[in-house]
Amino acid sequence: MKNIIVGILTVVTLGLMVFTFMGGNAYHGGHQGKVIEDIGQTTAKQSVAAPEEKDDREKERDAISALKEKAGNAGAFKVSHMYKSKCASCHGVNGSGYQNGKPMMGPKLIGQTAEKLFKDLVDFKDGRKENMVMKGLLISLSEEDLKKLADEIGEFPARAEALKNK
Repeated sequence: MKNIIVGILTVVTLGLMVFTFMGGNAYHGGHQGKVIEDIGQTTAKQSVAAPEEKDDREKERDAISALKEKAGNAGAFKVSHMYKSKCASCHGVNGSGYQNGKPMMGPKLIGQTAEKLFKDLVDFKDGRKENMVMKGLLISLSEEDLKKLADEIGEFPARAEALKNK
């Protein structure tokens, strides 16, 4: 009985394989097969006419420097390199928690006092507030660095107001 069931399942499986092979246009050079060939031909033609490309490392360096420049200039006011590298990617270049009209991963920082920011930074670093990203970013910073960062972020409202009045 087992052999009969296995035999029937084998015949059904082989039948489905044959049906798929016969019905698949890509297997016989049908429309789908030609589309794939066209893509290969187009790519080959484009690569002949394309100018010499940069290597991957050079492309990455260009992309990273463009992102760093964008992060530093997208805000209305200048920020320190430490803020750009540690905070801007999650809290926005001006601490608003938004960039290009879209909410970011981190909360709004602008408007908080330097004292509160410093206390929060120390708490994140020491593990009293749980956030693995923040702890990882702050673990190598000294308390003096944290104080500088908190003072800079605490000045953001005044910087924004000064730009409005210009």
